[in-house]
Order: sequence, then C-alpha cells, then structure tokens
Amino acid sequence: MAISIVMPALEMAQETGKLLAWRKNEGEQVTKGEPLLEIETDKAVVEVEAPGDGLLAGVTAQIGDEIPVGQTIAWLVKPGETPPSRKETKSPSTRATTAPDRVSAAPPAAYGHAVSTPQISPKARRLAKELSVDFAQIPGTGPGGVITAEDVQAFAAAKSPGPAAISAAEPLSKIARLMAERTTHSWTTVPHFFVSRDVDCTELLAARKQLAPEIERAHGARLSITDLLIALVARVLTKHPRMNASWSDGTVQLNKHVNISVATAVKDGVVSVVIHNAQTTPLADICIQRQELTGLARANKLRPADISGGSFTISNLGMYQMDAFAAIIPPSQAGILAVGGISERVVARNGQPVIRPIMTVTLSSDHRVVDGAGAAEFLRDLADAIREPAKWLG
Repeated sequence: MAISIVMPALEMAQETGKLLAWRKNEGEQVTKGEPLLEIETDKAVVEVEAPGDGLLAGVTAQIGDEIPVGQTIAWLVKPGETPPSRKETKSPSTRATTAPDRVSAAPPAAYGHAVSTPQISPKARRLAKELSVDFAQIPGTGPGGVITAEDVQAFAAAKSPGPAAISAAEPLSKIARLMAERTTHSWTTVPHFFVSRDVDCTELLAARKQLAPEIERAHGARLSITDLLIALVARVLTKHPRMNASWSDGTVQLNKHVNISVATAVKDGVVSVVIHNAQTTPLADICIQRQELTGLARANKLRPADISGGSFTISNLGMYQMDAFAAIIPPSQAGILAVGGISERVVARNGQPVIRPIMTVTLSSDHRVVDGAGAAEFLRDLADAIREPAKWLG
C-alpha cells in the first residue's frame, strides 16, 4: 500500500512549509528513517525522514514551493505500484490541533454560473486585511496558484509609492519575518508579567568546574552554564506543573513531559532547540544534546523532533555581557526564563560586604496559566537550586 509524504506540522502555529530540497530523485529506492527532504519553517530549516520503505513516486512539489501543512507532495510505492491520483488523495490537513483546511476553497457554482474565488492561505488573508489590500487583485505564486503572504507583501509594496528620500527596506528572511509575527502575536495576546531574582552562583560555578573535565574527557562535550540551568530548571519544573503548561481554548493544559527549549542565535534570527524529558536526562547527556543541536541549528540541519514539543524556554544572553533582560513568552508555553551574565557584585553577608558572582534571572509568565504567587514560588525554588545545585543534580 502506498505511503503518502505530506508537509509536516512541526508546531501549532505553522501553516505552511517551504520545500528546499529533495534528498532522493523520483523513482529511487527510499529506506524508512533516512533523510528524504529538507523544508524551511518559521523556526528553522529541518530534515524530514522517510516514513517508510518504497520507491519515491508521484512527486508534486518542486524546490521553492510554499506548501500548506498536511498536503500530500509525494508517495512511497512498491515496485510496479502506481501512486494514487491527486483527486483520490484530496483530504484535509493531517494536523489535529488546527482547523480542517489550510487554504480557502472556491465556493460552488450558483445559478448555473461559475464563481471564481482566489485561493489564499490564512496567513496571507490576515496580512491582506492588515495592509488593506484586496487579495482578489493579487496573482498567486504558491502551489495551484495559492496566494501566499509573500505575494501580499510584494503587491502592497508595489502599490505603495513611498517618499523618494527613504532608502529601500532591508528584506527579511522567512525565519526573521515569521519570528517577528510570532513575537508580536504573543506580546499582544498573552498577558505577560515578570518576576526577577539576583542569585549567588558560587556553587554553580564550582559545580561546573568540578564536572566539566570529566564530561569533556568522557564525551568530548564542553559543559556550559546553560547546560546546568537546563538540568536545574527541568527538575524544579516537576514541582511546579503550572509553569510547565499552556493556555488552550480557555483551559490550562498540563504537559506530561518537561521539554526544555533553548533559544539559540542563528544567522537569520533565533531558533529554539528542544531537550526532551530533561527532568530525567543526565547532565552529561544534556550537554551532548545541547552541543549537537546548536551545531545542527547553525548548519541548517535540524530535524523536526529537534524543534518540536518544547514546554518551557530558557534564553541566556550572559555571553553577550547582558546583566538582565525580559523575554517574550513563546506560543504554547506558560513561561520563559531570561538569564543574564554572571558578574562579581558587592553583597551583604552576615552584615558584612563581600564580593560574590551574581546572576539575574527574570521569569516571564502567562497570567492566564499561573498567578504571581505561583511564579514567585517557582523562581524561589530555582534560586535555591542554583545556590545548591548538588542537591538537585544528584
């Protein structure tokens, strides 16, 4: 039986994916689990593995196509088997968390006259409304003539004369543009509030100094402060399930697993790679995974599992000599921890001024999911874990 190859949904907000490369040619044998195609989403460039064995057939998507999530773009068939026709395979999006159709369909003919309505993606429709553009005038360049967000932007730019003295706008990559859209949506729809703590990192630095040589010798991975924070945050989250949750359709959805997203800077923006089940993952394995994922992100080689399923995010700007900052909560999460740099500061100990390595951490929380007391309790326990990491790392 033929196996369909569809544009995958890697996150709740994803509507389309851009095909960047086929790793196999039509007619070639494909083995389950090997890289089959490369796509670009709003988060990253990812490799998609083959869902089964067979010959690649019935390819309908070309490199550069912007494809709605759930659309079949090829088949894996047995020798001598014919892939189903497009008419037979027409079906709604396979994503369970979204509305059935990703693209507006033309309405049926009425009173014997055919009615022609442009096909437009939901994202492009919203953008057209924001820019006050009549999408009926826009030629679509997507698959089957679908109007994409890029088409709307290009049409609006062409219609806007703009002062001659203003220089041309700098074009944004898809990742940068969609990151801007996602953060704007989160900031304007999620009720953020913030709590901060200054934490003594004396023991955290001591733990790194003690554990780093062993991990590097055994695994060739360099232990970072971020690795220690991933382990500590994940373990503290098990005591505070509301911080490991999300708001969905008026209800709080508690996540079964603690999957820590780590914000990682890449050429065109920021990608969040995910350490799954971090609450039970040994520190050495966290270090190895984080180092591997960072390398894949910067090489545009991430896989779908590398960026999906995050339940809480850490963003560390300490390496940029930032003392403190507040971060915007990612979609489908209840919180994000913004980590500043560790610096020597004068603090009071037993009534005497002493110098200690201090780090400021700021927690951004969704007030629909967690209240001020809940966020403060989480940050209090996290501060305790940073001050005494040995108790939490075992």
